[in-house]
Amino acid sequence: MRLEIISPDGILYEGETQQVSFPGAAGSFDILPHHAPMIAALGEGTIVFENDGKKGEQAIRSGFVEVKDDHISVCIE
Repeated sequence: MRLEIISPDGILYEGETQQVSFPGAAGSFDILPHHAPMIAALGEGTIVFENDGKKGEQAIRSGFVEVKDDHISVCIE
């Protein structure tokens, strides 16, 4: 999957990932390959993503995520 994390300051992460965990406004959730299209609000917490066994993290205060065709776009504050 392709993951983009964007803030008002610019692109914070752009790359491939096999799994992403999000702090959703209604509770945390995971995105795996071939996930159904969706848009969700994000709350305060940490986005955790994994690629080739290496984990990355991005702390956020709020934002939203769009998932479509194995492309994950995240806009955060």
